[in-house]
This record gives sequence, structure tokens and C-alpha cells, in this order.
Amino acid sequence: MTHALIVIDVQNDFCPGGALAVAEGNTIVPAINALMAEAEAVVLTQDWHPAGHSSFASSHPGAAPLSMIDMPYGPQVLWPDHCVQGSDGAAFHPDLDTTRADMIVRKGFRPAIDSYSAFFENDHETPTGLDGYLRSRGITDLTLVGLATDFCVHYSAVDAAKLGFAVTVRTDLCRAIDLDGSLASACTAMQEAGVRLSDV
Repeated sequence: MTHALIVIDVQNDFCPGGALAVAEGNTIVPAINALMAEAEAVVLTQDWHPAGHSSFASSHPGAAPLSMIDMPYGPQVLWPDHCVQGSDGAAFHPDLDTTRADMIVRKGFRPAIDSYSAFFENDHETPTGLDGYLRSRGITDLTLVGLATDFCVHYSAVDAAKLGFAVTVRTDLCRAIDLDGSLASACTAMQEAGVRLSDV
């Protein structure tokens, strides 16, 4: 076994009707299920924020959602409250076949720092433990799918490539927020990091 499928944040709050809905986020679920059925190993990631998380605009009086602030670890988008621990919004999409998961990585649970990547918090130093898990299983090749292309998929893919994994992002099985051109810049950054972008 050398290959793993990493399914990024296919959660209710990132799907239509959710607090931070990604357009058509729900439409990728059936094809992701089909891919999971064929995968050697499957890891799901889950955004898992405590109430009042520092990345929420509501934690900064007067700040508008999707505005930017500087945090001790760098620039941070302020998001609407989303994926609060134990909430329905934080749950996986009900149609996602979670029974195929070998591991679920919860991220963003530290109150003072956000975590886009499946591998590191947004300080790019604090690990989630996923790297060690994959290496202990002898996995060298990763395929990433999920939400959103330009944030959590992008950061996870770049970090995975920097860690030495061979990384493919199935762009047909991702959907983007595309905040002020973030999709185009994310695709460029992924390609520059050596990530393969594929739509099949």
C-alpha cells in the first residue's frame, strides 16, 4: 500500500445551506464516495472549531466576515462562525460514506490559531500528526479532493508536496470559494509546489 485518498472538509457548513457554503459543494459527494470505494487508504479531515475561535469575525468586534487581520502567525481571513465542535454544521455531509475512513483528522481546534492544512496549523510549524500516520503506513502518493479548492485543499496539497509526497489534486472533485481571485492564485501555488492538477 503506497497511495491514500485525502478527503478535505466535506462538511455541512461548507455545502449549500451551510454557514460558509461553497457553491455546488454537495455535488462532488457521489464521485468522492466512488473514489473512496477504490482507494487503498482513506483519510477524512474535519474542521473542528471551538465556539469563539479567533478566526471568526464574531470574535473581533466591528470586523466584517471575509475581512483580513494580522495574527501572530500571519495574515488571517475572518470567517463567519462555522464548523463549531459538535454542531450539525461541523458534521460530515450526510451522503458522504464515512465508513470508508481509516482515519479522521480534526483541525482548527486550537482557539488561537486556524488550520487550513491537513498537515500543519496556519503557523506552518505545528503538526496535525497526519504526516507521521501516513509515513508509518508506507504511503508515498496522495490524491486530494474536497472543500475548498483555494483554501484547505490548496494548503494541504502544498504542505504534502513540501513533505515529499507525490500529490495529485482532483480539481473535478473539489469546489472553490474564489475570494478575490483566490482560486487562480491557489492553482498557481499548487503547481509551483509540484502538485499535479487533474480533472479525471
